[in-house]
Amino acid sequence: MSLPSIERRRILTASLQAMLAAGGCAFAPTLLAQQQAPILTRPIPSSGEQLPVVGLGSWITFNVGNDAQARAACTEVVKAFFAGGGRLIDSSPMYGSAQSVIGDALARLQHPQALFSADKVWTGSDGAAQIETSRKLWRIPRFDLLQVHNLLAVDAHLPLLLRMKATGRLRYAGITTSEGRRHGEIVKLMESQPLDFVQISYNVLDREVENRILPLARERRIAVIVNRPFRQGELTQSLAGKPLPAWAAEIGCTTWAQVLLKFIVSHPDVTCAIPATSNPRHALDNMLAARGPMPDQNLRRRIVADVKKLT
Repeated sequence: MSLPSIERRRILTASLQAMLAAGGCAFAPTLLAQQQAPILTRPIPSSGEQLPVVGLGSWITFNVGNDAQARAACTEVVKAFFAGGGRLIDSSPMYGSAQSVIGDALARLQHPQALFSADKVWTGSDGAAQIETSRKLWRIPRFDLLQVHNLLAVDAHLPLLLRMKATGRLRYAGITTSEGRRHGEIVKLMESQPLDFVQISYNVLDREVENRILPLARERRIAVIVNRPFRQGELTQSLAGKPLPAWAAEIGCTTWAQVLLKFIVSHPDVTCAIPATSNPRHALDNMLAARGPMPDQNLRRRIVADVKKLT
């Protein structure tokens, strides 16, 4: 389920008006004008459930410890994310305090019904105990998706996740990798296991997964989550201050972040990209990439060429 549309528009409008009053939010007028435009979704192949093509990651950005001000800022990020039409939030026990920060945000926002909770199991020992700890930190009844993080102890944890799914304690099961690691093992598991999701690194410069993993996901009907869409900020930082090419207007982009995300989510085999941010303005900016026209194959090739020249 999603937030009621009237409430979502109210939150979005109020957030953007506040940003405009504070200054420094060049994309806010565009988003205000487009807030009623439909958000692009893709189906989870194993169920048909629709997910917005842009989600929210929490690696580094939500690892703020007990800093009350920083935790409140993260709540504003989550609020902006939901107001912009987002659903999927991804975390991991590996991410320090991120899980408890998400739990605080959800509690403060009274557990938005739009939430699609995605977490991971990342331990060499008792996966069930770690999952229960994670669930309590999120303050939710159960996870929508659990993934074996970077294949750590995958032979033990993936059967656990599949059993949890079979008994109704979990909706979806998957595996993850990051920074292009262990693709051969990922492929073998995709070919042999009943996975609902696979999470991989993919962006305008790191495109190895186009050769085998993305086509295999389509063939095996596995949803694809994309991590590191900005190379952990490297891409957006290297493009900062450089003017957008004229073609950006053709796909409704007003920032490089939107361009980079639209390149990813315009691939037909990608289900959802999960940029991380600690800035509510950036969360809204990222969600704008899930709206409006998408680049076709010719423009995707041009985006690759132009970004390579500029970075």
